[in-house]
Amino acid sequence: MTNELREAIRGVRNRLDLADRRVGTSAERTNVLEQLTGADYISLGALFVGWASALLFVGGEPNWALLAMFGAFLLDKADGWYARRTGTSSPFGRQVDSFIDIFAYLVPAVLLYHFVLAPHVFASLVVGFLVLAFGGLRLVRHNEEGFGSDGGASYYHGTTVVHTNLLVVANYFVAALVGSWNGWIAGLLVAAACPLMVSDYKAYKTDGTHLLAGLAAVAAVGLALGLEFGYL
Repeated sequence: MTNELREAIRGVRNRLDLADRRVGTSAERTNVLEQLTGADYISLGALFVGWASALLFVGGEPNWALLAMFGAFLLDKADGWYARRTGTSSPFGRQVDSFIDIFAYLVPAVLLYHFVLAPHVFASLVVGFLVLAFGGLRLVRHNEEGFGSDGGASYYHGTTVVHTNLLVVANYFVAALVGSWNGWIAGLLVAAACPLMVSDYKAYKTDGTHLLAGLAAVAAVGLALGLEFGYL
């Protein structure tokens, strides 16, 4: 056996030595599963339901997909409530929550537009990109800055991914109930609203705004069921 062949075999063995691939000291390791709290598991439940919503959109069941999406919405609100109640809020938990928001709000919104509203693939390409790009940047900024404070009232910096999601959902119902409405109009409205997510607009975080969002979700659930069973 030549020296070159021996060196090649030794190199392969070294690459296969898994002991050398492990992070060494405990200070350098982050055990993700050990950091998960009850609130984070609720967030992962929202991810599961959000993924179910995505599959339903792809499968041509938009109304059932919306019901699943609002289930993810409910779990997303529940995780924050649980974290505050148990005192387990943390920067890691906020990162998990923002990650889940992508699949609970942004992905369902672009799938709803693509499969139901978009009049052309180009419209879906542009609108989907804007929703995901501005929504993702908005979540990154929120993780960096956190909530703003104005006279004791907390606010989001820019509109939220929930606002954008509800705008797409509203256009879906208007298009279903108003014959003159179409995907081009919906696309223009959604595209124009996307930059607001990274604007300097103050979206105040109050009990009233949470109540309005909840009422909007309940109304949307009723409309989705009405459309699904032919009452509308």
